[in-house]
Parts: sequence; structure tokens; C-alpha cells
Amino acid sequence: MHCKDRNGRVIHKDNGQDNFLKGLYGTALGRKFLKILINPTISRLGGALLSTKMSSLLVKPFIKANNIDMSDYTERAYVSFNDFFTRDLKPGKRFINRDKEVLISPSDGRVSVYEIDDNMTFNIKDSYYTIESLTHSKKAANYYKGGTCVIIRLCVDNYHRYCYIDNGYKTTNKFIEGVLHTVNPVACEYYDIYKENSRECSLLHTENFGKVMQIEVGALMVGKIVNYNQVACIHRGDEKGKFEFGGSTIVLLFKKDTVEIDDDLIENTKNGYETAVKMGERIGKQIFS
Repeated sequence: MHCKDRNGRVIHKDNGQDNFLKGLYGTALGRKFLKILINPTISRLGGALLSTKMSSLLVKPFIKANNIDMSDYTERAYVSFNDFFTRDLKPGKRFINRDKEVLISPSDGRVSVYEIDDNMTFNIKDSYYTIESLTHSKKAANYYKGGTCVIIRLCVDNYHRYCYIDNGYKTTNKFIEGVLHTVNPVACEYYDIYKENSRECSLLHTENFGKVMQIEVGALMVGKIVNYNQVACIHRGDEKGKFEFGGSTIVLLFKKDTVEIDDDLIENTKNGYETAVKMGERIGKQIFS
């Protein structure tokens, strides 16, 4: 899937990774290797190796290969690759919109928006997902019927920490075991990755957007989805957690008639584009009942 910024400019990226993944997912030989690679034990072992001191040697080549602008981040030595991957921002490098009527993005990433139809399904690249298969909850499926699904896909060069979208409180995190496909759109052409991948669900009882389901989705070579709290009071902009190595995804589910997503995000999705956003940036607004 191609990407645009909020000014409508197309963002061009090197498609080397896409070509590699097409070979991995789109050929018989590649899929045989993939069966081993997506096993959570194998993938997490790779993640564990990236927490070793020796893995810090990968940091500089990775920054160069992915053209990462390090001016946003605290300048320090990294003790491992995962230490680098979960790096901290310098103060003031992300603006959290505090207007209570504004819906913010919980993370950096690339946004797509989908309607949840009356059959409690939504469609991504000709793959149909049910809310029940995503959440393993019939109650959630009924609650979000006719609502909105927002997907924020984090790329390897993004900031990999994420925040709460509003004030309120959250319930216990629910972990759903699965495999660990890449979340690159190439994989969506071959597998229903959002209902196959390991993921963690949190129900956020927000002040301004009702009960929001936030789902962090693990991906290839992700060592961990790290959420800091179980039951807790939450505050807009406070850090909720982080992803260790790998491109990952956050899914937000909203009840019908609670949010209005910004037009550019909707139009871009319809036209086959993701939209690049930063954590704390406006992506929609509250609908007043």
C-alpha cells in the first residue's frame, strides 16, 4: 500500500523490503521457510538475540539503511539493538493535542480507516475480518457493530512507543496467542494477519469517545508487546507501552456514532493509500450525542 502525508504528498519509499516479502509470501519455497519464521518461539528467540550487547553493532547500519532521522531522539549509547529500537524522544518532539473533542493517534505510523458493517466485519485488501475473530469476544462484536476501525501500522523507522488517546480508565489486558507474520501490506494479500498474529486487547473507558478497544498486534521478530499497566486510571498522552523489534500495528475500535474520522484519512484509504501520522496528532473528532 502506498502512503501520503497530511498535505497529500505521496511518500516514496524503497520497495526492496516489499520485493523480499513478495518472494517470501508469494512463492512455494518462501512459504515453507515462512512456516518456521512465523513460529512465535523462533520469532521471539530472534527478538531475544536483539537484546544482547553484541546486537548493538547493528544499530548504525540499521539507521543508515532506513534513513532514520535521529534528531528527534535522545543522544546516548545503546546497550542493545532493542534498546535502540525502543529509544526515547527528546522532550517536546511530539505534540499531544489536548482538545477533549479531538481524537489523537496513539502512535507514529501509517493510518487506514474501515467501516465495521452490520455483519460486524471490515475489509482490508480483500480479506474480511470479523470483530469476533479479532477480539475473541461476541460481546465486543455486537458492541462495535456499525462502528469504525482505525489501523495504525508502525514501520521499522517509526517511534515504537504508544500513548493513551484520552482520559478515563482501562480494564485488564487480554493476550491472544497467535503466530507472528509481518504486518507489511504485502502479507495481507496472502494471510488474514490481524486475526492470526499474537495480539493484546485493552478496553479503554474514555471520557470523550466511549468504550474504545485498543489492540496491539505483534509482528515478525517482535520480541514483546509491552503494556505497562493492567487495570488503571489513564490520561491522554501518557505512555501506554512499547513494541520491541519489528514493524507492528495498533487497532482502535469505536462504537457507532462516537467518532468522526478526518476526511483525508478516509479518502486516502478508499484510494489505496495509508496516511503518515505522528503520536498525539489529530486523526478525528468526537461526535456529540
